Amino acid sequence: MTPPVVTVPGVDRMEATAKAPPRLARGLNALLGDLSAPDADAPVTKLAVGKIAFNPYQPRKQFDDEELAALTSSIQAHGVLQPLVVRPVGEGYQLIAGERRLRASQAAGLADVPVHVVHFEDQQVFEAALVENIQRTDLNPLEKANGFKEYMDRFKMTQDQLAARLGLDRTTVTNLLGLLNLHVEVQAAVRNGQLTMGHAKVLKGVADLGQQLAFAKDAIMKNYSVHALELLVKQHKLAAAGTELAAAEPAEKKEPAEKTAHVKGLEDDLRQRLAVRIEIKVKAKDRGQIVIGFDSNDDFERVIQALQK
Repeated sequence: MTPPVVTVPGVDRMEATAKAPPRLARGLNALLGDLSAPDADAPVTKLAVGKIAFNPYQPRKQFDDEELAALTSSIQAHGVLQPLVVRPVGEGYQLIAGERRLRASQAAGLADVPVHVVHFEDQQVFEAALVENIQRTDLNPLEKANGFKEYMDRFKMTQDQLAARLGLDRTTVTNLLGLLNLHVEVQAAVRNGQLTMGHAKVLKGVADLGQQLAFAKDAIMKNYSVHALELLVKQHKLAAAGTELAAAEPAEKKEPAEKTAHVKGLEDDLRQRLAVRIEIKVKAKDRGQIVIGFDSNDDFERVIQALQK
């Protein structure tokens, strides 16, 4: 059963992309609410940093050290300007949105931070973490893809349902999930920024994982643009198609017609008369070849003389 959508404040505006697509923005506001709303239900309170556990559903696995250092300096100078979003869990609280702010607050040595306390079910927490991060341009595509897959597996949702729930186009979800079928080394290259999402889309069209990896290594070493990689892959496919066609041609030729007893008798008669190798090749009802082999100049002269009579 899909949990009800709860409207509460909690989107980190400092961490979100400034110009999010309209559908995505609507999905985000529907899930976490609009922070600018004057009648926000969840009040801001203070919580000890040590009482807040990190979100186990967080799709982001890597955090930029320089960005965290800059945010830590900002928090030391100005404090935490945007409250975190947490939910009660056991005797403490679990983070829903604002992990960078929590990490930076810990680094800054803050004893407590401002929070909105909400009551979310697991699925809503997972959705909140996804929505908060999919707007961020620096979240790598593999982290998004793994987050989507984990969500779908955990809550038994289809791609269509996930897209509708998060306010995304289905093709966006499909393209991201397709990255998980790439060679593991290609995935690593996308994860660490050596290859872009555009490169990954091109490589998804290469079924052979070994060839896929070879293309990826070429793209990285030679700094191929997405267009250059597309041309390389197309040229390879055309060359492979030509090779397959050439290899298939002999198999498509018809088997030679079976020799009759009469033809075999003629072969034996000619072989005895000329004392050389004779083969009659029957290719169709009224078509064929007579192949005469010779092993010496004397054989050749004898055959020529016999044909000239």
